[in-house]
Amino acid sequence: MRFDTGVATVTTAGTQVQLYNVTSRVKYIKVKALAGNSGLVYVGPADVSSSTGYELSAGNEMELNYGEFGGSVSASVFWADAATNGDKVCWAMILEG
Repeated sequence: MRFDTGVATVTTAGTQVQLYNVTSRVKYIKVKALAGNSGLVYVGPADVSSSTGYELSAGNEMELNYGEFGGSVSASVFWADAATNGDKVCWAMILEG
């Protein structure tokens, strides 16, 4: 297994950005809305939006542990959107291999 981290910036509110564009498989992911964000951010699949995403206020986080259940998903399935231009999410992943 290996560990990787990054930051995704939603340059234009309402436009989804991919967190990590690799084919590696994710066993665990934690996503956090940066404390300096002005608005809400939303995390989800490629069609994430304010009405379909998991909502995070500044400083809030979410985690998914696929490995706990013996599974994994492609790292490329995680996307973010934001209500405010320039807001960011940071992420940490444990990847297979």
